Amino acid sequence: MKPGNNRVLIVALAANVGIAVAKFVAAAVTGSSAMLTEGVHSLVDSTNQLLLLYGQKRSVKAPDARYPGGYGRELYFWSFVVALLVFALGAGVSVYEGILHMLAPEPAVDPLIAYGVLLVAFVLEGGSTVAAFRQFNGSRGGKSWWKALTGTKDATVVIVLLENGAAMAGLIVAAIGLVLSQVTGNPHFDGAASIVIGLLLGMVAIFLAREAKGLLIGEAADPALVTGLREAASRVGIMRVGEVITVHNAPDQIVAAMSVDFDNRISAGDVERIIAEIEADVRKQFPTVTRLYIRPVEIEPVSLRR
Repeated sequence: MKPGNNRVLIVALAANVGIAVAKFVAAAVTGSSAMLTEGVHSLVDSTNQLLLLYGQKRSVKAPDARYPGGYGRELYFWSFVVALLVFALGAGVSVYEGILHMLAPEPAVDPLIAYGVLLVAFVLEGGSTVAAFRQFNGSRGGKSWWKALTGTKDATVVIVLLENGAAMAGLIVAAIGLVLSQVTGNPHFDGAASIVIGLLLGMVAIFLAREAKGLLIGEAADPALVTGLREAASRVGIMRVGEVITVHNAPDQIVAAMSVDFDNRISAGDVERIIAEIEADVRKQFPTVTRLYIRPVEIEPVSLRR
């Protein structure tokens, strides 16, 4: 479990609990549909952070007889559950409330309270987003934002970053809906804002579900790490390195297997020594590789293959 990830989640959880309470109170006072859906959004976010904290705690459990590969993928499972909650509760409730408000609009009462809550929520969400941004930006390693988002194996920070980004965008949309409703005297704008917030959350949820599904099935490690494993196995006594397979069980738990063609002239004892040396080098260079399996095989040179 990465301490930085826990800190990001705890900061986001504390911010969202306070924001949710404030939004629900403001919704009750003002009668704003957009404010109510924003309250639901913050409540869902709070639940999501609790689930991710639980998933992180479970993911570091040691392997046992029932789960010899460890519990690392529990984090990916709960990440997928979070994506479903964002879609079903966040997006679904927002669109539903927006449609109800469009069909039976009610003018907002004392919108100044709503503006104050939106401002406070924006500041708190901004602080949480900055913490997630710094964690994510520090780990993307020069990659573009899109490649880093779609290629990262650490779903936790991505979820917090995208949820908070969607929350800040939702706050702006909710404020615009309130302003338009107040200026024009047409409460339909408030309901329309709720629908827009719901659609925004729906897009975020679909992206998160797609990424979590890939990690849950088992994504390969970064190509640079695979290349490093090949180089670690290229030494005296080994003729060729064949297939290298890697699977992420968690952001910092990788299982790797490789096919290696040993020189037939060396002894079984030399094979055992070389394997031990490779494992020691991999542990030193790539501590995230928690298990490495080396399979001796006969591999034909490329020039002899048809």
